[in-house]
Amino acid sequence: MSRNVLVTGGAGFIGSHICQRLLDRGDEVMCLDSFGSDYDPALKRSNIATLIARAGFDLIEGDIRDKGLLGHIAQTRRIDSVIHLAARTGVRASMKSPAEYADVNFHGTAQILEMARDHSIDNFIFASSSSVYGERTETPFKESDPVNHPASPYAATKCSGEILCRSFQQLFGINISCLRYFTVYGPRQRPGMAIHRFCSLISQGEPVPMYGDGSSERDYTYIDDIVDGTLLALDRCNGFDIFNLGNHHSIRLDQLIAAIGRSCGVDYSVETEPVQSGDVSRTYACLEKSHALLGYQPKVALEQGLDRFVEWLTSHDQKTIC
Repeated sequence: MSRNVLVTGGAGFIGSHICQRLLDRGDEVMCLDSFGSDYDPALKRSNIATLIARAGFDLIEGDIRDKGLLGHIAQTRRIDSVIHLAARTGVRASMKSPAEYADVNFHGTAQILEMARDHSIDNFIFASSSSVYGERTETPFKESDPVNHPASPYAATKCSGEILCRSFQQLFGINISCLRYFTVYGPRQRPGMAIHRFCSLISQGEPVPMYGDGSSERDYTYIDDIVDGTLLALDRCNGFDIFNLGNHHSIRLDQLIAAIGRSCGVDYSVETEPVQSGDVSRTYACLEKSHALLGYQPKVALEQGLDRFVEWLTSHDQKTIC
């Protein structure tokens, strides 16, 4: 049965892929996006350029903190479910503007949840982050692990968003699933994110900055797997739950750079930089719960995903995407 889904942040990297997949399977999609200046709004518009003319796609430009707008959307459209992706993202940027991150990520989430409560929308997906785990030495990270020591304001806003979601589920009966995404990459990735930035620098013959000694590790997850997991959670949303969506494979930073060099097919150089404040040394997703309850199973290995990303990157105008 088709759904009517409101996707906040739907013109972004992850959001545009989710909107596309929802349309492909026959759902009606309302894409709400502010086209903010955290990165070039023209890139966000290009993300959804092919969706604009598709039947069932409704673009709404506006801010998730605009209570009047949200009320108007809910009163004039049928909404069965919400996938809430809109947020200020990035650990390092949150160190500079913590109040803005709290306003968008916490206050904005509260506004979307209120809209769902007030208009009897009973399925809600909240995009959380692996950042909530903070600095941990025990791996893999499990949903039952404590998350009371976030390492950055961004991570703190995601922790508080999960707590807010839990309270709304308990008080108002909204079915809510919080999805902890582990470092997502793939076509349309934001230019400032590591894989996009490193690929661009290597392809242009520029040195790659390596923060620290290269021993930090991340669990990189290809966008198609993230979309799969998100839609599985949407279709099985019941009560309150938290799920990891990752690749269950952690790779060192220096090994990642080497893998990107192989995918680009060119030599590269590295410039060592100091470790960045707010960064954690490792992320690594335990997927036992998401596999057991959602049937989530990542399919794209890092090497394959990097090859796909480089192919996409080289098919676009570097002046536009970098």
